Amino acid sequence: MSQNPISSGRQRQRGLGAIAAIFVLVMLAALAAAVVRLSWSAQTSFAQDLQGARATQAAQAGIEWGLFKALRDGSWANCAGSQTVDLRTETGFRVTVTCSYVSYVEGETTAGAPRTVKVYTINAVACNGTAASCPDNASAASTHYVERMRQVMATDRNTEE
Repeated sequence: MSQNPISSGRQRQRGLGAIAAIFVLVMLAALAAAVVRLSWSAQTSFAQDLQGARATQAAQAGIEWGLFKALRDGSWANCAGSQTVDLRTETGFRVTVTCSYVSYVEGETTAGAPRTVKVYTINAVACNGTAASCPDNASAASTHYVERMRQVMATDRNTEE
């Protein structure tokens, strides 16, 4: 018996169709993997942005705390060392605040006495590491570690004097 040439051609076409279907499935799987990876990357980036904003706000709170202690409260008028403010409950961050000052003689008072002005430099470093103060060099290699620094200079004299 001889084989029908039409039926043998159909068998080859069916085999080619299976290869094409497998190729399309592999391409769709690769596309789905790329979409999942892109979505994961976007979520990680958003989380880092949010943590960065929180760290900036914690550092700003540290600056305001340092200014209050140095200028208003008077308890830190000599800027002795650094102090760490624990804001982990509110923000998840610790803030290390350091202060230094330089005294200048700026003219005289009306009575002829020298007018001394202190110029304070206050630094605040906020981080979400595990160390007791910031910056936390041990945690800096972690992908979840966030650190922000703020600096301000202020004087203890009123401009109207």
